[in-house]
Amino acid sequence: MSAFIDKLARSWERSNSLVCVGLDPEIERFPRHIAAQPSPVFQFNKAIIDATADLVCAYKPQFAHYAAYEAEDQLERTIEYIHRSYPGIPVILDSKRGDVGNTAERYAIEAFERYGADAVTVNPYLGGDSLEPFLKHADKGVIILCRTSNPGARDLQDLDVSGRKLYHVVAELAAREWNARGNCLLVVGATYPRELAEVREIVGTMPFLVPGVGAQGGDVAAAVSSGQTADGTGLIISSSRGILYAGADDDFTAAARSAAQALREQINASRAARAR
Repeated sequence: MSAFIDKLARSWERSNSLVCVGLDPEIERFPRHIAAQPSPVFQFNKAIIDATADLVCAYKPQFAHYAAYEAEDQLERTIEYIHRSYPGIPVILDSKRGDVGNTAERYAIEAFERYGADAVTVNPYLGGDSLEPFLKHADKGVIILCRTSNPGARDLQDLDVSGRKLYHVVAELAAREWNARGNCLLVVGATYPRELAEVREIVGTMPFLVPGVGAQGGDVAAAVSSGQTADGTGLIISSSRGILYAGADDDFTAAARSAAQALREQINASRAARAR
């Protein structure tokens, strides 16, 4: 078991939660008193983190939401704050990187050294050699796009490859070739529970990052039933807008906490139903 998978397993147990909060800042939606501050992205994130830390198994900042505001420094501060204040909670940098050799090396350094992320999302389209610069960081998680949550996923991911769907091929490669260090995970969307079950059958207990609940409308119970492992874990179920913007103005942290708690309870009810 890699250091990241071990940290994730301990976080699942500590929090009794499969919830991941996506830290996707949109300054236009911030409460006025936060938006007016000198570092509004960091201050908003800090407030959300402090309100939800005992309810989550991970946080997932999405890189584009920081780069668009030229707020990469606030991304660094956010990750450093989580590591310092809540060291048991892993941080996933959602940047979906994927490029050839030396460029992939730079992206891996960016994710793991500059930002200090515990895991990063990557695109496997360029093949195994483009993933190796990330995978060789054996203590870090490498989360590979497999069957994404968006409607257009079927345009490429469902293509027939010698009698198999392309996302099946990605899952098989991840399980049989790319996971030699035990640090691979897969992105499989909650909006496609049948595909979740298919991928689970291919890869065994490999953890999944599961976007698509909340604003995207994925069915929580179906995702849990289709994707959880025998011990009731195996999933990092991510919600961003549904938690971050559950409330407005002075009540935004209380509303975010309530939304995160409700999602945890909904997931755990489905885990318990499967266990029975």
